[in-house]
Amino acid sequence: MSINKRSIVDDSPLKRFHINLTIFSAGGPFLDGYLLSIIGMALIPLNKAFEINALWNGLIGASALIGIFIGGLIFGYLSDKIGREVMYRVDLIAFLVLSILQLFVTNVEQLFILRLLIGIAIGADYPIATSLLTEFAPKKYRGKMLGVLTAAWYFGAAVAYFVGFFLLDAGPDAWRWMLGSSTIPTLIVLLLRLKTPESPRWLLSKGKKEKALAIMKQIYGESTTLEDISIEKKQKISFAKLFGPVYRKRTTFVLLFWNFQLIPMFAIYTFAPTLLDTFNLNKGNLGHIGSALISLLFFVGNTAAIFFIDRIGRRALLIWGFFFTTMALLGLGLAPNASSWLIISLFLMYAFFAGAPAILEWAYPNELFPTEIRGTAVGFATTVSRLGATLGTFGLPIALSNFGVGNTMLMAAGLNIIGLIISIAWAPETMNLNLDESSRAVDETGNVKMIKNENEETIVI
Repeated sequence: MSINKRSIVDDSPLKRFHINLTIFSAGGPFLDGYLLSIIGMALIPLNKAFEINALWNGLIGASALIGIFIGGLIFGYLSDKIGREVMYRVDLIAFLVLSILQLFVTNVEQLFILRLLIGIAIGADYPIATSLLTEFAPKKYRGKMLGVLTAAWYFGAAVAYFVGFFLLDAGPDAWRWMLGSSTIPTLIVLLLRLKTPESPRWLLSKGKKEKALAIMKQIYGESTTLEDISIEKKQKISFAKLFGPVYRKRTTFVLLFWNFQLIPMFAIYTFAPTLLDTFNLNKGNLGHIGSALISLLFFVGNTAAIFFIDRIGRRALLIWGFFFTTMALLGLGLAPNASSWLIISLFLMYAFFAGAPAILEWAYPNELFPTEIRGTAVGFATTVSRLGATLGTFGLPIALSNFGVGNTMLMAAGLNIIGLIISIAWAPETMNLNLDESSRAVDETGNVKMIKNENEETIVI
């Protein structure tokens, strides 16, 4: 039995450094949301410019998702191997160059390759940025700081729609300006990240004590010592460790809850106009208004969940989020012929409460794995989640065509029910635990074991 050790990193008050680091790290998810959404707008003038067939239409639309799949898998491992700081900027430099090159493509094959490489750069940023932010975050604010990253994705998507709409009338090369527009936010994020320090936790895990101490003194004051940071027991970097006896249940939990939340969410977010049209909400501006409100509520739901993650805890937030999204999807499936406003209300209910599980997509994997394999775990989870995103995006139109909108919504509800059951059975509570505790304190089932002593201090078993 060991008593919770104070750590200046985990117990620090919220500093300007933490706020800046959160904003800089959120740049990656913002660019992802921008990237995946701007292509939808660009395909309209792009089809006129190249007269591309359905196959290339789908390949270009999915190219970035394929790239994210690759980038998360490879660069999550590399961030554990060579560090967070270097990769934190290198991936943005690659993204900047590739964004500029989109302005000069002459055929769809070139565009596909560039979009694939851009996706790899974005996929790389997820484990790098989230690991770095996690390892600097005070435990009292860690959930909020990681939640901001998810909200940034939806903000980036919303900005992309506005930019795309503004550039639609920019002539035959409108698609070039839309895709090349990602250069501007990328350059801004890159410049903001230039002075970001390396993670002291990672440096200590590699035995680089002097560098770690220098960074800690710079951030927390000259009186700081290495004793002021708790660090997990050193472990060998390995993909296999994710499925070893200690972490396999956590790995399985993260992969399952993430995908059962993401498959219906990504499909509904992408095809909101199509779904509303299928529900016969295509009269006048009702469909456009409904789509805009659904998009807005996804962002609002994320923002609201940020304020609750460190109040009611991760476990409760996940379970109740799944519960209410399931109820909304069941309503849509059981009453597909309901009034227009009831249908839109149920969609809005789904969009709002989907924010709760969504902000845990990066919080849980970063908290449940130690420094040496944190990037690997987040990268692997990101990779597998993109399979779910692709499945949801690809499968929704097919399901609508073969089973109808009511049954399709019931199938989506079924996926959320599975996510709810998994959350009730396996979701651990990591609120108010430092990273040493949340990643080390496991029993044979992979669950956090802890009790409170008479002074209400956490005691890890």
